[in-house]
Amino acid sequence: MTTYLLAGGGTAGHVNPLLAVADGLRARDPETGVLVLGTREGLESRLVPQRGYELLIVDKVPFPRRPNGAALAFPARFARAVKQVRAYIREHGVDEVIGFGGYASAPAYVAARREGVPFVVHEANARPGMANVLGARTAAAVGVAFPGTPLRGAEVVGMPLRREIVDLDRAETRAEAAAEFGLDPARPVLLVFGGSLGAQRLNEAIAGSWQDILDAGWQLLHATGDRSDMPDPGVPGYTLRRYLDRMDLAFALADLVLCRSGSATVSEISALGIPAVYVPYAVGNGEQRLNAAAAVDAGAALLIDDARLTPDSVRGEIVPLLQDAPRRAAMRAAAEHVGSRTGTEDLIALADRALSR
Repeated sequence: MTTYLLAGGGTAGHVNPLLAVADGLRARDPETGVLVLGTREGLESRLVPQRGYELLIVDKVPFPRRPNGAALAFPARFARAVKQVRAYIREHGVDEVIGFGGYASAPAYVAARREGVPFVVHEANARPGMANVLGARTAAAVGVAFPGTPLRGAEVVGMPLRREIVDLDRAETRAEAAAEFGLDPARPVLLVFGGSLGAQRLNEAIAGSWQDILDAGWQLLHATGDRSDMPDPGVPGYTLRRYLDRMDLAFALADLVLCRSGSATVSEISALGIPAVYVPYAVGNGEQRLNAAAAVDAGAALLIDDARLTPDSVRGEIVPLLQDAPRRAAMRAAAEHVGSRTGTEDLIALADRALSR
């Protein structure tokens, strides 16, 4: 029996692909040993046990960004975290480590190397995080979600996706989705969302332009985020929700999507072949713009800078797209060549090759 240690966590962007691979390994062989390495503070502390996997805890040791007391303490704290992971590898007879970035991955890569266990790196963003940049230098294999990701020896394998997205038949599910959201399945739908917390910029742009979208003959499905107090106009054809529990149904109904461009979001939308308008989050290291680049370059999506998204830009750029069926059809065709639904299988195949060397 092969035993894998999957390392990562912190955010959904790390946890969801990790769990997709865990499920893929178990589906292939129920006897496979699958352990997850994470921190107490990350999202994995809740999601991993819920999915039925054992979570092994490692200390959270952030890389120091400036010379201070934390920087002085870092070497000893990081060495302690590596020691924790080495003990797990020995205790459980781990054959291979697969890391997804985040605080748990850096000590896992070092521990695997010192224990003589092969490890594989998966990077979800087009601009890699520090843990994966360091890990890729000595990894047995490196898989990335987007072409052009600057990691040594990287191979494009795509994003491991949630099963409900991989198996989604949009046409077959459209009527169910329309009933769920109180919309007409025969009329086109613009889906707007800003991630689990919403996006104020998107909300403000739609608040000042929703009537124009409805006047163009479209319907709106708008997730504002739990923290938003944006009022619901309560008009036919406009469904406002704070949060979407069933993103699969939302995607089944969407004829065009207006959203941020996190790596998982772009990967899911591209895999489903949905035209999109991406508004990269302006805070961070610019990875959201890069995440959208392949889809934009292929003609599957448009990009509007965060500062430029206003009610006027919705009227001037998005509403004309809603009224241009041939252009949307071309975007839809392009999207089918950008996305992949086989990221889980392709990453597992990469890990198999690394293990057999």
